[in-house]
Amino acid sequence: MDIHTLTRELHTKNDSKIVLLVGDGLGGLPQQPGGRTELETAATPNLDRLTLQGVLGSSIPVFPGISPGSGPGHLGLFGYDPVKYLIGRGALEATGIGFELKEGDVAIRANFCTLDAQGSISDRRAGRIPTEESAPLAIKLREISIPGIEVFVEPVKEHRFVIVLRGEGLEDDVDDTDPQATGVPPLTPAGNDSGSEKTAQACRDFLKQAGELLKDQPKANFCTLRGIAAKPSLPSYEEVYGLKAAAIAVYPMYKGLARLVGMDVVGEAQTLDDQMDVLRENWQKYDFFFIHFKYTDSTGEDGDFEAKTKRTEELDACVPRIMELGPDVFICTGDHSTPAMLASHSWHPVPTLLWAKNCRTDPCEVFGEAECLRGGLGQFEAKYLMSLALANAGRMNKFGA
Repeated sequence: MDIHTLTRELHTKNDSKIVLLVGDGLGGLPQQPGGRTELETAATPNLDRLTLQGVLGSSIPVFPGISPGSGPGHLGLFGYDPVKYLIGRGALEATGIGFELKEGDVAIRANFCTLDAQGSISDRRAGRIPTEESAPLAIKLREISIPGIEVFVEPVKEHRFVIVLRGEGLEDDVDDTDPQATGVPPLTPAGNDSGSEKTAQACRDFLKQAGELLKDQPKANFCTLRGIAAKPSLPSYEEVYGLKAAAIAVYPMYKGLARLVGMDVVGEAQTLDDQMDVLRENWQKYDFFFIHFKYTDSTGEDGDFEAKTKRTEELDACVPRIMELGPDVFICTGDHSTPAMLASHSWHPVPTLLWAKNCRTDPCEVFGEAECLRGGLGQFEAKYLMSLALANAGRMNKFGA
């Protein structure tokens, strides 16, 4: 029996409000043994104040020792077993920009890149070409035609765009063409079964035509294909938790994740301050709010300890605007750790704060990794966070007689 079997049976409705504030990549490491992490270094008076009234713990996104991508990390926070529900990056990008995938579609996250005269990649992201330059090029690629397959091309942001292939018999077990290195040529699309080989051939046709259409571009003269994925099927938040849920995010991928689990993506926020405005405007319409903050992750990936610390303080500064609305349950955590020392996602458990009007508090006084290790929630799998949220919101009935 999985957790959703129980939540389907036990959830009940009331007027409570739950807020999940996700600092992407929130967890970190000290720069030297015995030092402080980014979160512990940051001034976080608002989260510390809630720590005194709440309970801390450390969540494990997938399994101990496994470093998750953003997709599995968020699915765990949303209460979905990230090993059971596998979602490719292409599907996330497509749904994130509002493209409605149909059964049988295959979605691809594509990156513009720069090839040198020898056909090797000199820049995997085409110099991070700005969106105003890349979008017209993505639209130009709509000229590509593949017999028997409908091709959709949509701009996303900077060097990224989405391709969706629609046709009979397409499967998604196709290898990426990005070699994750410069000085070497792009890889050739290869399918790992018969249905996927049909998709791989369509990808080869797409790339051949794209090369011709882009060959005179100074930066974006080719593209690579990543995260080739069919439309996933996940039960909705309403179905498994009885919640009408809203997502307030800036980046397309996180909007896509939210849509895939049945959340409404609300507002057009570009900053954390905008997101707080959207939260207030929609407060009476929803039971659950997922608020995503990207920059604790991107600064960690840049290896910039000081910048991640400052972004953590920015995250803390929004907390009073959330709390003044009167949530019944407030959770702050991350989808994974991104220590600046490693400049990458890592396997380390993620600091988690749960505040509720009826939670059992622990002796912890500040929100940080060391305190979370001795917190009352202990170390727990992230997929159980939603059942904790429901229980603390009074939205779970008793199990058994």
